[in-house]
Amino acid sequence: MSRARAFLTRHGLDLLVVATAVVTAVGTLLRDDLEHPDGPLFVLGLVGITSSVLVLLARRRFPFAAPATTWLVCAALSFVDPQLIVNGAGILIAGMGAAVLLGTVRNASLSRLGLVIALASSLTVVRNGPSSTADDMISVPVMFALGWLVGWSLRERTERTEAAEERARIAELEREAATRVAVAEERGRIARELHDVVAHAVSVIVLQVGAVRHRMPEEAAADREALRNVEEAGRTALTEMRRLLAAMRDDEEAPELAPTPGLDDLDRLVRDVRAAGLDVRVEVRGEPVSLPRGLDLSAYRIVQEALTNSLRHSGADRAEVVVAYAPTELCLQVHDHGGNGARPTVGASGGHGLVGIRERVKLFDGDLDAGPAPGGGFLVRARLPLGGGS
Repeated sequence: MSRARAFLTRHGLDLLVVATAVVTAVGTLLRDDLEHPDGPLFVLGLVGITSSVLVLLARRRFPFAAPATTWLVCAALSFVDPQLIVNGAGILIAGMGAAVLLGTVRNASLSRLGLVIALASSLTVVRNGPSSTADDMISVPVMFALGWLVGWSLRERTERTEAAEERARIAELEREAATRVAVAEERGRIARELHDVVAHAVSVIVLQVGAVRHRMPEEAAADREALRNVEEAGRTALTEMRRLLAAMRDDEEAPELAPTPGLDDLDRLVRDVRAAGLDVRVEVRGEPVSLPRGLDLSAYRIVQEALTNSLRHSGADRAEVVVAYAPTELCLQVHDHGGNGARPTVGASGGHGLVGIRERVKLFDGDLDAGPAPGGGFLVRARLPLGGGS
């Protein structure tokens, strides 16, 4: 059934054109008026009037030429046989269809020219008709002009629809481009933050290696030299990391001087959010454990981004934060009670909302669920495996 409907949608007008041509040809063959010509002129009229209908099958390839040809051929045939056009019901349908098609031509100038052709041709046919009256000289062209106006209105509606679809397509492309930019910026921000974590760890290694080297006896010269090489390699790595960080930082971005935060700093974050107007309650489940510094930082940022979005975009007046420690994973949950929910926009923390949260969760091979909560509001739930991303 759906296949037949699709076929009719695509070829229904073609079938109507063919049926109209058949009706026109049969009606011409069955003419019994005494004025119809015989011989070659009759054959010429039959072929001409049938072709003037069938030419509408080329309307997709020649949207102006095909319907214009229908009218011009009809006007020409009215000089050969005045009764041929005015007596054919099928040609009347074809003429109206041609008028509508001329109104739908995309080029406005060609469409208006099509109106002139339809009016002039219809007036010619009526004038050549032996039984036409003065009223026919007015009513017939007006009838086809109304058909052209129908096509013109359809053309304008189609253009508006296509313009709206094009705007939607461009907006979607812009959203995708903005998302890609946001992801790239967030990944750069994460890398800059993790640089501090890694740099601190390398600095500790370098210091400890240096301390061990100084305590070693002088006779262990080979071991001391090996430790010296490790120490120098660590210092070189720190220098290269600083250069990398400088290359990744924006020209207008100031260096981060404050220590990187973690879940131990949630109390300060909650105080700031409460001062901004969002009542936040924090619940810690399980036994807190010492987290890797990078994971601790990302967990803090996830909560920060979720609360920032709740504060800015959900219209909520309260939110709950749950930090759940499990043997193999850390679970974070932020649930606000607003009506709009959080959206992936730039937050006060400098991140990109859900985009930033998603990138941080992906960094540690975690799972993220974000969307409207069953009981109302917006829910962000992130699961970070302990040791994930290694």
